[in-house]
Amino acid sequence: MSGADVVIVGAGHAGAQAGIALRQNGFAGTIAMIGRESEPPYERPPLSKEYFAREKTFERLYIRPPHFWGEKDIDLKLGVEVTRVDPAAKVLTLSDGSTFTYGKLIWATGGDPRRLSCKGADLAGVHAVRTRADCDQLMGEIDGGVRDIVVIGGGYIGLEAAAVLTKLGCKVTLLEALPRVLARVAGPELSAFYEKEHRDHGVDLRTDVAVDSIEGEGRVTGVILADGTVIPAEAVIVGIGIVPAIGPLIAAGAAGANGIDIDEYCRTSLPDIYAVGDCAAFACDFAGGTVMRVESVQNANDQATCVAKAICGEEKPYHAFPWFWSNQYDLRLQTAGLSVGYDQTITRGDPATRSFSVIYLKAGKIIALDCVNATKDYVQGRKLVEAGLSPDPAKLADAAVPLKELLPA
Repeated sequence: MSGADVVIVGAGHAGAQAGIALRQNGFAGTIAMIGRESEPPYERPPLSKEYFAREKTFERLYIRPPHFWGEKDIDLKLGVEVTRVDPAAKVLTLSDGSTFTYGKLIWATGGDPRRLSCKGADLAGVHAVRTRADCDQLMGEIDGGVRDIVVIGGGYIGLEAAAVLTKLGCKVTLLEALPRVLARVAGPELSAFYEKEHRDHGVDLRTDVAVDSIEGEGRVTGVILADGTVIPAEAVIVGIGIVPAIGPLIAAGAAGANGIDIDEYCRTSLPDIYAVGDCAAFACDFAGGTVMRVESVQNANDQATCVAKAICGEEKPYHAFPWFWSNQYDLRLQTAGLSVGYDQTITRGDPATRSFSVIYLKAGKIIALDCVNATKDYVQGRKLVEAGLSPDPAKLADAAVPLKELLPA
């Protein structure tokens, strides 16, 4: 039986950063990283953006060059996954039947794409956009002549995919079950802006629609809506969120439901086991203590660094400012903070100019900003969020007043 002093389960952003940060903070013990894909750790956000659009080769997505891990004495065990955790014996069982021991365990598995539960969901031509293999398969179909594509889901993944597909000359229909896109993460002002942008670029964007089933014999030929409408489709992309990959830890007795529950130090309820990234649920300081998962590169990296420092003897509560981004067409969206529970929005600038910000407030205090092609607002506005300020709404709305002027002297 082999093993390591620290075993990292998951080779995405969180897992990679955990290994990097352990070495940066002087950890001299053995480290192993277990990943289900055959590739060394790579960036996932560009998959639905630059990689999909053929603007970046896959080699440019590596978080570190492949030789880095060996040079840092981090043992990569790729192409396998953990199927069982024995927290008493500190033993992992892997999908190839082997076992692996650990001293400390960092669970950084992220999540799996949420699948449609309707008839036809498993037909050929129905895709997720989560891994390199997902993207390569879809790109191959487009290269082979596929042009009519239905995107199911109006979150960031669906919108980014629609933007790239349109750029590649595909006919795109985007379906969202809720009354507006981005309904779970942004206010109606931002939703309306992006709906108009996608329609102006030729996307047939439909909201408040339900999918009944996928039709086809062996391969998808169309999407049937609840009202009986049939939308022809040579391929379908499903972007309706992820399911946290936590089964083995839950089976081992870890507390959690929609994610593994962690405390302020990223510790699970099991001894010597931490959880970080998309699969971890925690009481977020920037959302009023709401227990939630935060799906972002920032959160993955910062939680991984927090755990690495704790293992190296510098234990401090996790308190990192959340931020996100999305690229669609020539629009760069930068989000500072979390808009959970907002009760007021202020639009700063004119959306018609394609450069503006939506500011979210709760009880008069700024809690988040969505900044579209407005980097100065993002940089200055995040300081207002971090400071927990309640500036004059009229000044917030006045694009001629730099946000930094609203900071205390």
